Amino acid sequence: MHPTSHAPLIVDVAGLQLTAADRRRLRHPLVGGVVLFARNWSNREQLRELCAQIKAVRGDLLIAVDHEGGRVQRFRDDGFTHLPAMRELGVHWMHDAAGAIRRATACGLVLAAELRACGVDFSFAPVLDLDWGRSGVIGDRALHADPRVVTALAQSLMFGMARAGMAHCAKHFPGHGHAHADTHVTVATDDRPLQALLDADAAPYHALAPGLRAVMPAHVVYPQVDALPAGFSTIWLRQVLRERIGFTGAIISDDLGMAAAATAAGGRLSQAVLQGLRAGCDMMLVCNQSVVDDGQPLDALLHDLQAALQAGAWQPDARSAQRRLLLLPQQPAVAWDELLRSDSYLAARAEVHAPPPSATPAQG
Repeated sequence: MHPTSHAPLIVDVAGLQLTAADRRRLRHPLVGGVVLFARNWSNREQLRELCAQIKAVRGDLLIAVDHEGGRVQRFRDDGFTHLPAMRELGVHWMHDAAGAIRRATACGLVLAAELRACGVDFSFAPVLDLDWGRSGVIGDRALHADPRVVTALAQSLMFGMARAGMAHCAKHFPGHGHAHADTHVTVATDDRPLQALLDADAAPYHALAPGLRAVMPAHVVYPQVDALPAGFSTIWLRQVLRERIGFTGAIISDDLGMAAAATAAGGRLSQAVLQGLRAGCDMMLVCNQSVVDDGQPLDALLHDLQAALQAGAWQPDARSAQRRLLLLPQQPAVAWDELLRSDSYLAARAEVHAPPPSATPAQG
């Protein structure tokens, strides 16, 4: 495979080490990345070996994970720091804004340094959704209700990740926090008009656009803008995110195995991938399919997408290929033992659980 060719799929692997079927799929020229889950984890050494096996198949594969903190953290023991739910940083901000900025930066550094020490390249973080108090699936994953606070804390998290050599992925554009439904199990809608969304939920994307490396669109329908979920919408991805907001990084779909995505694409995985690519996604995330019928859904997807390519039903994009490669770490990782002797890592780890000062001063 030529290293600059468009490999738009991020797929999962079945277990703690690669099977022959995993290796065959990862060699496919349309696969550009791997997403890991808790089932791919038993300890740090096993994770490091699994990542080494993936890179041995193809060095340009992007190894990614959902590792935000709080309830969304795939690796939690054998030395991994338990990162706080992002809402804690927003609460901290209300008592001590400068301290919250410092703590957010520390969380980003620790998150990225620990993953990279085990061979993981990339995390789907941070969440930019506003905390409207309406979405159970977002909930305490949101930093704050105020887009200005979300912008400041997210920028600090991303800076900390960059200190450890990791790119980031802001999600879920233009905002999932106002939608009640959980898109993992059903279609979610948000009936507000475009300007209301731009003024509130999408405001952090606009503020951060010059420095954003990747964005994940929501599987939410905004019917006043488009009948399609944002991740399948040319209006949202090309007209709003690219042209109006000025984002130039990688657009990575949310999981196409989620009910909201399947419904939008008529239930067929290959149709969802093609629809997302045509709308403007650079990479399509396909989770938890290697464990279904020995991975037959992935094999069928690879066959269908290759056939669509040969039939001219979609065109590879050299810019998309370049955006994917730019998400790979640009500096060597620090090994775990070396991390434990690193002043910057140790100081950041101590800061992660630093409590915010009391809202009421002590009485003298």
